Amino acid sequence: MLHMKTIGLIGGLSWESTITYYRVINEYVARRLGSPHSARCLLWSFDFDEIYRLPQEDRWADATRLVIDAAGALRRAGADFLVICANTLHKVADEVQAAAGLPLLHIADATAERIKAAGLRHVGLLGTRYTMELDFYRGRLAERHGVEVTVPGAADRKFVHDVIIDELCRGVVSDVSRQRSRGILRDLAMAGCGGTILGCTELGLLIAPDDSPVPLFDTAIIHAEAAAALALEL
Repeated sequence: MLHMKTIGLIGGLSWESTITYYRVINEYVARRLGSPHSARCLLWSFDFDEIYRLPQEDRWADATRLVIDAAGALRRAGADFLVICANTLHKVADEVQAAAGLPLLHIADATAERIKAAGLRHVGLLGTRYTMELDFYRGRLAERHGVEVTVPGAADRKFVHDVIIDELCRGVVSDVSRQRSRGILRDLAMAGCGGTILGCTELGLLIAPDDSPVPLFDTAIIHAEAAAALALEL
């Protein structure tokens, strides 16, 4: 009988991108094993309203507690490893993994492996201001993987952050925001970035590969495929 690890998904961060995870994971398993196979997974889906304000209020300890509680519930339900379906909340990933006592598949590690496989060492990064500006993400890419990261200027960082929080996490996809995002992507390419990380799992809802002059690394898809691959490792 086939053995497949059970994936513990911490989602609802927001639910729009969690749908992408669920779809991509199951598509990957079906490709590898054939239809009608699908993934064994458990999903803890937050009411996003209870968590999305916490980073904005610098209440990271409260966010950590909520994610640890979700991880513990998934462990008790039988998850073999954890996947946080968001980039920003990987700021608390180490604490969550330690408290849950389960392996955690880090989104930056999965993304870095894809970047290195493409032969790149210098990429742009779009995401929330926490992901673009704090060291938990950029530092991990540099120190663990040797990937240099460039982020947009302050005004463009604010624009990208606001689009994520005020539009994409609410299911709003704007052509005006897409047009400005294309300009930011062009600027990053002109700054020497050989590719750009879509470092928010909602950004793939707005930005497509044709919007960028260099390859895009959609972290939601990359992370989901890495989770499915790990689940199938014997």
